[in-house]
Amino acid sequence: MKNLSWNASLLLTGLCLFLSSCSTSRLSRSDQRKTAGKTFVIVGASSGFGRGVAEQLGGYKANVVLAARRTDLLEEIARNIRAAGGNALVVPLDISKPEDVQRLATETLRQFGDIDVWVNMAGVGAIGRFWEIPVEDQARIVDVNLKGVIYGSHAAIRQFRTQGYGTLINMGSVESFSPLAYHASYAATKAGLLNLTQALNHELRLDGKGNIRVINVEPWAVDTPFWRHAANYSGREGRMAAMDPPQKVVNAVIRASLHGRHEMPVGWKATGAWFSHRIFPRLTERISANLVHRYQMRNAPPLSPTSGSAFQPMPEGRGVDDGVKKKMKEERRARKQENKTP
Repeated sequence: MKNLSWNASLLLTGLCLFLSSCSTSRLSRSDQRKTAGKTFVIVGASSGFGRGVAEQLGGYKANVVLAARRTDLLEEIARNIRAAGGNALVVPLDISKPEDVQRLATETLRQFGDIDVWVNMAGVGAIGRFWEIPVEDQARIVDVNLKGVIYGSHAAIRQFRTQGYGTLINMGSVESFSPLAYHASYAATKAGLLNLTQALNHELRLDGKGNIRVINVEPWAVDTPFWRHAANYSGREGRMAAMDPPQKVVNAVIRASLHGRHEMPVGWKATGAWFSHRIFPRLTERISANLVHRYQMRNAPPLSPTSGSAFQPMPEGRGVDDGVKKKMKEERRARKQENKTP
C-alpha cells in the first residue's frame, strides 16, 4: 500500500511537471498583457537565455533591468527594448560581488519603485576531467553559479518581503537533479540551486508569505553561447547531444513568472530525464555519462585549454542562439562524406 501511494504521488508530481514543461510556446495575448508594466530584473542579460528573455519582455512592454558584465552589449539590448516599446535600465555588475548585487537592487528601486520578478541567469561552466581543471577555475564556477545566485536571491527575497509579493526564478538545469560527467563543479552548483529553491519556498510558506514564489527552471542542454563561454579543459569544443533551441527556454521562463511551479523542467527531454532519474537514478546517470563522453570527449573538434569567460567577459558569443547545432550537423555531414570517399 505504501509503495502504491508513493508511485501515485510520483505520477501526479510528474504529470504536473510534464504539463509545466510543455508550456514553451509564446505567451497568449492575455499573458503578454499581464507582463506589461511589470519590472523584471535579469542577471546575465547580455546573451543566451538572458538576452532572449529581456528582448521578448521588451516586446511585451515590460520594464526590464539588464545586468551583466558587458556594458556595451547591455546598451545594445536596451536600445532594442526601447524600440519595441518597453523600458530598460542598464546596471553593469559582476554577480560574484555582493556589493554589485545590492547596487542592482537599489538602482532598480530608484528607477521603477518595486520589483515584480528577479531572474538569476548568470552562469558559467567548467568542462573536462575534474582533476585536470585548475582549482581556481572550479572555485570561480562556485562564486558565479552558486554564491552569485545566493546574493541575488537574498536581495530579491528581502525586497519581496518588504513589498509583500514577487517571483524569484533561478536558472537550474537537468544537472540540478542528474549530474553529468565532465561537468562536476557545474553540476554541484546546479544541485545547490535546486536545494536553495526548495528551502526558500518552505521558509516563505512557514512565514506566511504565499505571494512570494521561488522557481527552479531546469532545461536540457541548449544551443546558446554557454558552450563557447565555458572554461574548457577537455581538449575539445563544448557540446551535448540533442540540444534544444533557446527560444523554448525563453518562453518557459517568461511563462514561469506568471504560472510557474517550484520545480520546472523545460521540454520533453528534461521531463523524461526527471522521471528516469527518480525511478532509475544510477542507470540514468550512467547512460548520461556515456552520452557526454561520446559527444564531448570523442566526437567534438579539438580545442586548446581555456578559462572561457569565467574570469573576464568574452567579446564573442553575443546572441541568444550560438549556432552549435548547425555546426554539429555540418560536422556529421562531413564525416559521412569522408566515409563514402574511397
